[in-house]
Amino acid sequence: MPIEQSSPNERNSPTEQDSPTEQESPTGQRPTGRLYGVGLGPGDPSLMTVRAVEVIAAADVVAYHSARHGRSIARSIAAAHLRADHIEEALVYPVTTESTDHPGGYRGALDDFYEEAAARLAAHLDAGRTVAVLAEGDPLFYGSYQHMHKRLAHRYPTEVIPGVTSVSAAAARLGEPLVEAEEVLTILPGTLPEEELAARLAATDSAVVMKLGRTFGKVRGALERAGRLDEARYVERATMKGERTGSLAEVDPESVPYFSVAVLPSRVAPLTGGPAPRSAEESRERGEVVVVGTGPAGPLWLTPETRGALAAADDLVGYTTYVDRVPHRPGQRRHGSDNRVESERAEFALELAKRGRRVAVVSGGDPGVFAMATAVLEVASQDQFADVPVRVLPGVTAANAAAARAGAPLGHDYATISLSDRLKPWEVIAERLAAAAAADLVLALYNPGSRSRTWQVGKARELLLAHRTPDTPVVLGRDVGGPEESVRIVRLGDLDPAEVDMRTLLIVGSSQTRVTRRRGGEDQIVWTPRRYPEG
Repeated sequence: MPIEQSSPNERNSPTEQDSPTEQESPTGQRPTGRLYGVGLGPGDPSLMTVRAVEVIAAADVVAYHSARHGRSIARSIAAAHLRADHIEEALVYPVTTESTDHPGGYRGALDDFYEEAAARLAAHLDAGRTVAVLAEGDPLFYGSYQHMHKRLAHRYPTEVIPGVTSVSAAAARLGEPLVEAEEVLTILPGTLPEEELAARLAATDSAVVMKLGRTFGKVRGALERAGRLDEARYVERATMKGERTGSLAEVDPESVPYFSVAVLPSRVAPLTGGPAPRSAEESRERGEVVVVGTGPAGPLWLTPETRGALAAADDLVGYTTYVDRVPHRPGQRRHGSDNRVESERAEFALELAKRGRRVAVVSGGDPGVFAMATAVLEVASQDQFADVPVRVLPGVTAANAAAARAGAPLGHDYATISLSDRLKPWEVIAERLAAAAAADLVLALYNPGSRSRTWQVGKARELLLAHRTPDTPVVLGRDVGGPEESVRIVRLGDLDPAEVDMRTLLIVGSSQTRVTRRRGGEDQIVWTPRRYPEG
């Protein structure tokens, strides 16, 4: 029988909703019952919806999951609405956290249980009875009901009654907003590996981590690794008897039950209330500089760690073009400047950190490749900044981005050289180009040209042709990742300096670099073999 999914749009008024009674069969066969997944909310019976109460009251069968001890939280929430003549189906898990000797292991034992439970409910539905499966929170949000839904909803008329989730309940009990404006909320199971949890917690604005209990120690460790432990709140049994809330850092791991969550609330500062102002000593301890690489362009190139550092910063400092790539956040200060004041920018960032500010110095690509990391560390080596913590977070550098777009030209040994003679003489650049070319290295050439530097590319081509054939492939990657992205492959002998500007990166192949065509000759790819011929 096709699914008969209920929708509010199918009803004329709340009093004309389909009542949970057996459905007429269009074929004249015995009518089948209707399946309901009933969300009960987080625990307080008064938070059940009117629709949930209606369905339970009129159902023939009420089913609920429980552990082997037989106590069902779902049943206890709905107890006031159960009738003496209700048929109750207790769906008792064979295992919860303990081990099992099932040949399929823990997952196999659960799969067999879900099949058996679904068969028990199907027998009632085939007999024309209406079945209400109770679920704490929302039925399709980490709920046990969903396993029945996947096995039965395609066979019987089905309606899911949404419920208030533990996420909403936790925020309400904390009295703190979860997300505001463009903030992103991430919901995570505490069963994820600690490293994965830390990466996701660092990258998001707000978060809720479910399924604590035995995972609490790991979740706490992930919050600490992500630098967000001080923000984390703890909520236990929200809206239920025994409710507890507070700072997660102060919770005893041995006291944490399964029905608890960790919450990272909105980072947008409240208009009133909130934490007390930091003391001068606390500000000094909190201040730091983090040099972050934003990749070649846009948020898709950010790492989770970088995204988190940018979100947590009080101040953003950097070249205006790079700072503008970072999403605006309420209360965050932005300090853009010209591209030629690296030392001044670094000193400004370190001074802010000395005053207790968390400062992110924004750099394009990777901050350690011809970018801001060296400038910051150079200034930070001065005695006056010796106590300011400085961290460098890597980013996708332009050479790797352009290489990936073109194929794999950096698949073997390569050298990275900047053609800018602003900070070193051209004679040094020429010597290094010649040495790298003579060694048959692939070359990644940064800063090839600008409005004031127009001859370097032509001179570099002449130097390279003394060691490379004119057929050597050259990748021209311009604005990789950006709206004007262009990746072309030309012969070294045909390289036109007029087509190269400051936003272009050049990758010059070695004697082994190959160009092949794919998809009927439409696509060219460049790759350098991993093996180098002997002799």
